Amino acid sequence: QVQLVESGGGLVQAGGSLRLSCVASGNRVSIDIMGWYRQAPGKQRELVAESLDGGSTEYGDSARGRFTISRDNAKNMVYLQMNNLKPEDTAVYYCNARRHVLNPKYRYDYWGQGTQVTVSS
Repeated sequence: QVQLVESGGGLVQAGGSLRLSCVASGNRVSIDIMGWYRQAPGKQRELVAESLDGGSTEYGDSARGRFTISRDNAKNMVYLQMNNLKPEDTAVYYCNARRHVLNPKYRYDYWGQGTQVTVSS
């Protein structure tokens, strides 16, 4: 089992910045990808960004160019620096961890409890 705890959400004005943090504990060897997803009211959860242990990253369309994901493997932490925030970025942001698998049916996700990000116009 892996436990994930997020911090850093809050209320910010459009154009502002926030930094989210997530710490992983438990069976760390069972995961090699850490990242962030978000879910706005009435919408499906979507990928924001994820980072593989080898250093490669992937960003969702909404995050590319404005958000940056980073890792501190020594501390089992993943961060999301969000700049130039827009009202449409308002959502609950979830930390995610999983192990890369070739067959999607074997994918298993660990989730944090979520942290609210609200961007006012």
